[in-house]
Amino acid sequence: MKFEKSELILNPDGSIYHLNLFPEDISDTIITVGDPDRVSDVSQYFDHIELKKGKREFHTHTGTLNGKRLTVISTGIGTDNIDIVLNELDALANIDFGTREIKKNRIRFEIVRIGTSGAIQPAIPIDSFLLSKYGIGFDGLLHFYKSKSIQHTKFSESLMQYLEWEDELFRPYVIKYNQNLADKISKNRIRLGVTVTNSGFYGPQGRQLRLEPKDGRFLSKLTAFKFENLRITNLEMETAGIYGLARMLGHRAISLNCVLANRITGEFSKNPHKAVDKLIRLTLERIISS
Repeated sequence: MKFEKSELILNPDGSIYHLNLFPEDISDTIITVGDPDRVSDVSQYFDHIELKKGKREFHTHTGTLNGKRLTVISTGIGTDNIDIVLNELDALANIDFGTREIKKNRIRFEIVRIGTSGAIQPAIPIDSFLLSKYGIGFDGLLHFYKSKSIQHTKFSESLMQYLEWEDELFRPYVIKYNQNLADKISKNRIRLGVTVTNSGFYGPQGRQLRLEPKDGRFLSKLTAFKFENLRITNLEMETAGIYGLARMLGHRAISLNCVLANRITGEFSKNPHKAVDKLIRLTLERIISS
């Protein structure tokens, strides 16, 4: 199969369209962050930085730490950007830009998201760390792909019935993390959770400023919901998309969340930069020692 110029879009210099990267610019271990400024917060701990590139909200640093080559890339906010980043990273590794055909020998990434999040269970402390065992997508992204075989449909059906989900809304999709990668990175300081990936920050997460949410009990419903022995622990905007696309493309992915807010207690971190920095250092420590 040969990809047309309108489907696999390259810049005049031959780099991939949005990320502005060449295949040799990235490693097999990818750290994703939302905020472009957080890229340097991660790469400051590298022993050597070989590459710095940026286009739009997509900033990339590649370097080495303790002899291990790492790439950190910003995705911006939301699964619309995740769709771009995951597809273009995979294209860099697994499509020959010269022939525009899929390579015979596939490369598998290990993808670790370092992000921020808001807890919806009162017992989850501010500044704590959470690894998403499941991502629940309220954004609709995976429904544009042949993805049903990787979805936890019983989980999503139970949630839809509980929420009395309306036809005009996208059906939630539920995707599990890669346990092998989680076992390499996780340790006692990181709890497991179930993460909802929302399509926005305000109404879709039950926040109200001047606009009134359609369902004023949405947040409390999510907090009270239980599937088997699982409760929803936190809300953010990328995890489910990363899990779904990574799994379909054959990559391993996990999402690590620094809990900066607790929506139930109304608390917010007094020093969010310090909390996120602790998670960055812990993640890098686990990556290079695994």
